[in-house]
Amino acid sequence: MGAFSSFQNIFKIPELKSRVFFTLALLAVYRVGAHIPTPGINGEALSEFLAKSAAGALMGFFDMFSGGALSRVTIFALGIMPYISASIILQLLTVVIPAIGKLAKEGEAGRKKIVRYTRYGTVIISAIQSFGIAAGLEGMQGGIFVQNPGWSFRIMTMITLTSGTAFIMWLGEQITERGIGNGISLIIFAGIVARFPAAVVSTVNLVKAGAIPIFLVIFLVAMMVAIVGGIIYMERGQRKIPVQYAKRVVGRKVYGGQSTHLPLKINTSGVIPPIFASSIIMFPATVAGFIAIPWVQAFAKQLSPGTVLYTTLYVSMIFFFAYFYTAIIFNPVDIADNLKKYGGYIPGIRPGQKTSEYIYKVLSRLTFVGGIYLAIVCIIPEILITRFNIPFYFGGTSLLIAVGVALDTVSQIESHLITRSYEGFLKKGRLKGRRG
Repeated sequence: MGAFSSFQNIFKIPELKSRVFFTLALLAVYRVGAHIPTPGINGEALSEFLAKSAAGALMGFFDMFSGGALSRVTIFALGIMPYISASIILQLLTVVIPAIGKLAKEGEAGRKKIVRYTRYGTVIISAIQSFGIAAGLEGMQGGIFVQNPGWSFRIMTMITLTSGTAFIMWLGEQITERGIGNGISLIIFAGIVARFPAAVVSTVNLVKAGAIPIFLVIFLVAMMVAIVGGIIYMERGQRKIPVQYAKRVVGRKVYGGQSTHLPLKINTSGVIPPIFASSIIMFPATVAGFIAIPWVQAFAKQLSPGTVLYTTLYVSMIFFFAYFYTAIIFNPVDIADNLKKYGGYIPGIRPGQKTSEYIYKVLSRLTFVGGIYLAIVCIIPEILITRFNIPFYFGGTSLLIAVGVALDTVSQIESHLITRSYEGFLKKGRLKGRRG
């Protein structure tokens, strides 16, 4: 009853209610667009062919992020991945190029410029990828999937797919500004969740047909529940560094003297590392699956989930982006300077450089543990599913993204309720670990 009344409180706040409905409406628009076919392509025949070809595993994995739009080559076939790729490039450039690094520190004005550059990069990447898909479709199976091959088809496909990605990018930005939660993450979340019902029905039919044993499905469901519990536990896990503020006497008043703590998350980077790693690995491999050249097809097969090359690259990139993204959003030097400025210090650690070194040391260890957690959640289920050849995507990456985005969104709704003196979703304790 308490949870239901907490849910009802959403609709008692006009602003929050409008934000929730606005978000749901735009996600519905995204799902409708994911079923509109690209002109000039036989999407159904292509989808059947890809499901049976060597590129099927790659397509099934990457199709997760587009909600099935890629395998059918709809107008949203590229999904939001070009935007993510552009974001990765811009974030790398903030470290490499000082001028862009300065923009990131200029506040709102600098952020707007970086967003604008990211949009330009998204369009460029989308145009390149859509041209590769168009050329690849013309060469597949003698061009039977393309009605009228030639430059008119390539240009039309480029315009259609690039416009589709630009529209998705706009939807994500609108959700972030006027809705609830992070728009880009919610779009990926919607694509993942949209595939779950069909996957459940497919699995049930296979069990009825005797294609897979029921105990194996029970094991996978139990594994999924355990993974969801582990994700929630780790995402909310923190290391609290004690902070003491010195007493200051101003006139007759005494300021400071209180004790508090600095919360450091085990997984500061959230779901960003697996999303970035998947984006970098899977799209080149998927495009290679469209190219009917033996050595290219062999390369694409080696990058399929479950192979040694794929696992090695994926784990390496997860660790890289875990450290990289943590370094971008959390600066120990700034934290140490702010503590020193306001009279705060960590007991037993000198203020200033020693404090920043201590925070960096603790953060590095936490990020290493977080990287191990992300790698286990993303890789182990994929290996088991690939080995057992179960055609139901219970993959750890999809669960990690879905649960992580859900926690972020619920946390934002919770904060809206708290600021208006309503009890939140969690009666025994509010969501922790999502406060920057």
